[in-house]
Order: sequence, then C-alpha cells, then structure tokens
Amino acid sequence: MFKKLLSFLSVDMAIDLGTANSLVYVKDKGIIINEPSVVAVNNKTGQVLAIGEEAKKMVGRTPSYITATRPLVNGVISDFEVTEQMLKYFIEKAAASTKKIFKFGYFPRVIIGIPCGVTEVERKAVRDAAKNAGARTVFLIEEPLASAIGAKLAIQEAGGNFIVDIGGGTTEVAVISLGGIVTSRSLRVAGDKLNDDIIQFAQKEYKLLIGERTAEAVKINIGSAMPMKDKKEMAMRGRNLVTGLPEEVVVFNDDVQRALERSVRQIVTAIKTTIEETPPELLADVMSDGIYLAGGGSLLKGLDILISKETKMPCKVVDDPLTSVVRGAGMALENIETLSEIMSKDNSDEAFG
Repeated sequence: MFKKLLSFLSVDMAIDLGTANSLVYVKDKGIIINEPSVVAVNNKTGQVLAIGEEAKKMVGRTPSYITATRPLVNGVISDFEVTEQMLKYFIEKAAASTKKIFKFGYFPRVIIGIPCGVTEVERKAVRDAAKNAGARTVFLIEEPLASAIGAKLAIQEAGGNFIVDIGGGTTEVAVISLGGIVTSRSLRVAGDKLNDDIIQFAQKEYKLLIGERTAEAVKINIGSAMPMKDKKEMAMRGRNLVTGLPEEVVVFNDDVQRALERSVRQIVTAIKTTIEETPPELLADVMSDGIYLAGGGSLLKGLDILISKETKMPCKVVDDPLTSVVRGAGMALENIETLSEIMSKDNSDEAFG
C-alpha cells in the first residue's frame, strides 16, 4: 500500500550529469532542464549563489571571493558538497514542473548517466550525492548504453552496436551486445580538451589570452576535425600577454583544425583500439551498421568523415546528439521493468522500491 502511494507521489526522472551541461528528463514530460553544470559559490560564507545558466554568466567575471566552477571533472565528482547542491537544485526544479508536490515532499526515483570505467568510489559518490539531494532510489546507467538506447539501437539483441559518446569531459567508446558492454574505452579527451587546445594555440601563436567561452565559440563556428574546402575566419578577443592590453586577432579555420589535430587523433586512436578488441562476429555487424557518434563533441565538423576514412566503416551522427544520453536514460526510466538489468541500483532503500 505504502509502495503504491510512493509510486503515485513519485517524480521519476533521468539525469545526464555532464561535465559541461546537465539535462533532466521527467517521466511523461520529456526533457525539461538543460543547463550548464556550473555553480557559483561565495568563498567567505560557503553559500551557493547561483547554479546553471545564471552561474555560467558569472564565469570569468566574479570578484575574488566568488568562484564560479564546475563541480564535475572528466565526468566524475570533484566537489561532493557542491555537486549535491547542484543535484538538489535540478531535482527540485524538475519536481516543481509537475503537480506531484505535496507539503510533505516528493519521492523521486532517479537514473543518472555515468562514464564507463569509473571506480566504485566514484559510483558511490554519485549515488550518495543523489540520495542526499532527495532521491528515493538511485539507478546508474553507463553513458554509452544510455546513448545507444537514445539512438534507438537494438542493444538487447545479439548484434554489435558501436557507439562513441564525445561529451565535455570524456569520450566513451563502446561495443554493445545483448544489453551489455562487450569492450570499451574511456578517454579524458573531449569537448573541454578541444577548448583548451584553442586557448593554448592563441597563447602560442598570437600571445593572446582568451577565455573558455571564446575558445568554445571558435570551436563551434570554425573548428573542424580535418581540412575543409571552404575558408572561414573569426575574430578572437582577449588580452595581449606582452603588452597587457586588449587585442583582437582574426583566426582562420585551417589554423584551428591544426590546433585540434592532436586531440582528434587521440579520439580516433581510441576508436581503432576498441575495434581491434572487438570479437570478429560483432565486428561484422559493425561493418554493416556503422559507427554511431553521440554527445556534443560529435558535432565537430568533419569528425564523422574522418572516422569513416580512418576505420573504413560507415560513420553517422545520431539525431540530436547533445541529448542522446538523457533521452536514453529517460527511455530506460519509461521501461524500467524490462531494462532494469542493464542498470546498477542502490539497494539501500529496497523496502521503498
């Protein structure tokens, strides 16, 4: 009886707790939150001043006693207390969008996407943060699995599904069959590293110090994984490291491509290594079905073409790659009875199921 009451009150949700962005999917409502994983904290009082979009506006613009940071690094929690506050904010904001709120609270079941290859300590940190933030039951799903579900791949059948999820902090490469990961690679080279490559390039070539937001804008607008036929240019504004004065320089897409080349090569190498470790029968399936790219990093121009060229296999970007993990976790939430075996569950509160 009590279990049924909890189910009625429950605001079940799926969360993609990303290094760069966090997305929340609420059962029967879809994706209702897509905000940066940034928290602004007053260092004097320890008080959280802003979370998400409001906090991102403060990055690089705060006084010395306010820090706007990301509490997740390479897909894992680096600041437990701040992550807990951020999760609580997202859970409460998601719950507020539903009508299942009563004066004595709500009881969400939460599915959270995590990188494959994280340690048990890192898994426990995610579970504990979610429980402390108000979750009743916490399921963890590995991001490549969630991405594959979100891309509507037949992961529970006896066939090979090759997925590459390029997020903000990590690149996850995995071969999936019969609802499980057969072989995988987790690489700490992804969107944030590409931004850093552009920052380092600006300092080395132009003695120009630029911010992360400027670097990301350059990557999105004129960045590419391989040389492109069309010539593009973009103005970069920053501080000249020699004179200390503000300066604007024009950068071309060929230069940006060369700046990103090393990191892109590392991603391609990880894909090739995973292919080498894939059983021949599954590899035969991959050769016909191709490699699927998900995550925001997959939108880098020419990346799918380069991977296809290097691996001699078809390569395609999934529909709406930025939301593939949270959509997959949301689909697992909607079909929790049939997909529960692919998720790990916190059983500490089994009585409340």
